[in-house]
Amino acid sequence: MNAMRRAAAALAVTAALFLAGCSSTSGSPDGSATGGPTGTRPDDRKVSGLRGITLPSWNTDDYDRPEAGQFLRQIADTGARWVTFTPTWYQDGLTDSGMHTTEETAGDDSLRHIIGLAHSTGLKVMVKPHVDLVKGQDRAEIRPADRDAWFAAYGRFITHYARLAADTGAEQLAVGTELAGTSQDGARWSRVVAAVRKVYGGPLTYAANYDEYKKVPFWGDLDVIGIDAYWPLAEKATTDATGLREAWKPIGDELAAFSARWHRQILFTEAGYVSQRGTTTAPYSWTVSKRSGDDEQAAAYEALLAAFDGKPWWAGVCWWMWDDWPGSGETAKRLAYTPHGKPAERVLRQWWGAH
Repeated sequence: MNAMRRAAAALAVTAALFLAGCSSTSGSPDGSATGGPTGTRPDDRKVSGLRGITLPSWNTDDYDRPEAGQFLRQIADTGARWVTFTPTWYQDGLTDSGMHTTEETAGDDSLRHIIGLAHSTGLKVMVKPHVDLVKGQDRAEIRPADRDAWFAAYGRFITHYARLAADTGAEQLAVGTELAGTSQDGARWSRVVAAVRKVYGGPLTYAANYDEYKKVPFWGDLDVIGIDAYWPLAEKATTDATGLREAWKPIGDELAAFSARWHRQILFTEAGYVSQRGTTTAPYSWTVSKRSGDDEQAAAYEALLAAFDGKPWWAGVCWWMWDDWPGSGETAKRLAYTPHGKPAERVLRQWWGAH
């Protein structure tokens, strides 16, 4: 069998496992994972495709708020089968050696609470911890002066959430998000992943930014390649879903080849578009313009789903994001990433079979 056929065969096996579904994990009394044997090779694990939406937190008690159950029911009503939660710790500076909780970090009890609510709503859960900067700089710019100290601190941070994910039966875990300033350090990240696997038995991913994923050397340690899919698709504002789908084609070709190289499916751990004119020119931006762009947002949703649905290497998408918690959103809902109550929500319902 030649190299290309071997790659295709290996990808077919992992795709079959991915589509077979993810076994729920639960924790043992000593905090170790019981959702799967530790030390299992990633290729042997079952992972599930995602039709998901992120519900981020911005304050300690967000996931305890009365709106939590309503938000989860609304997410499920779109046809979504997954929800992602994002507890966040913070660094004071880009070169610091560690991260810490703040009043904006979701409390552990609130995270346990909302994971339980999600499961009772019929949604599977991905826990996707973030590290951000107190002063708002880009997390991709984190470059610790003492890398050994930073990775030791990061290991404590992520294994904390690995234990919580195991204890609550969360079905998937991201070991990191958009940490491009550290993600090329394959040896240290491999040790982080190994530590996580000792306490969490479910499938693992890492959420690389769209301009970072090719530089990540430790995909082989994980079960699925995660990409935050904020590729610019147009040079000017457009509502042409067909043209946007065409813009995805060369990107899709690159992703298919990358998937075959690593024998892993690719999950869009984030993808999203603000309801602003020009959003497809800079999907990563919260402030493209002050003009509403509901139709452009909907066209972008349609184009992404049409471009990738059914691709054997594609593991699905978790959209960024559902509604902000009352009083916490810095962007008005009519201009924000949420598809709720907009034409983009109708696109989701059509593709995901909601009634």
